[in-house]
Amino acid sequence: MEQSRTDGGKVVISEFEAKQMLARYGIPVAREMNVRTKDELRACASAMGFPLALKGVSPHVAHKTEEKLIHLDVRNYDEMQAAFDSIMGRLGGREGSVLVQEMVTGERELMVGMTRDPQFGPCVLFGLGGIFSEVLKDVVFRLAPLTEQDAYDMMSSIRATAILESPRGLDPVDKELLAQILIGIGRMGVENEHIREIDVNPLIVRGSTPIAVDALIVMAGEGASVSS
Repeated sequence: MEQSRTDGGKVVISEFEAKQMLARYGIPVAREMNVRTKDELRACASAMGFPLALKGVSPHVAHKTEEKLIHLDVRNYDEMQAAFDSIMGRLGGREGSVLVQEMVTGERELMVGMTRDPQFGPCVLFGLGGIFSEVLKDVVFRLAPLTEQDAYDMMSSIRATAILESPRGLDPVDKELLAQILIGIGRMGVENEHIREIDVNPLIVRGSTPIAVDALIVMAGEGASVSS
């Protein structure tokens, strides 16, 4: 398991493994493969097709965007190999790999997550995601475990709840699936007490389907595993 340790002694697992954990709880994630060589890279592209997104992942890197380790909308083998070379060069010999991901696009970005309150335990969050999430701060919280009604109440409690309907002719978000995502995040927190934080941002809505494109999971110590 690829891990990095924070100053507080907590462990951040790799994005790839974080999304594998989410998938085990029924949360849709982008198709992706972890590669370390150009042979693996070409095999991955043949299996997944274009366009793709390439991301450098390393236990020594906290902010992929700031280190220019993300290449989006890669449309052919030449662009893919150039992106791979750029990422490996910027990793500069540090332990790591390249995450090759299907290019998920959509006009709406949401976020879901979990934080463990010292007094109340795991709390599920839901709100608007993407690059403006910290500015808009349109999020709501509920204590886990969630019922289906709790999940629907969260959807209707954000200020921008209309975004889940049919703005500008878009397909309405699959609320039944979104409810199961929120319930699943809550289950992860309840069933795995060593998980301190889950951050899924963005959860891009492709058509009507929310898909986890990026994920962060922080755990309390090395060697912890997630049940399902």
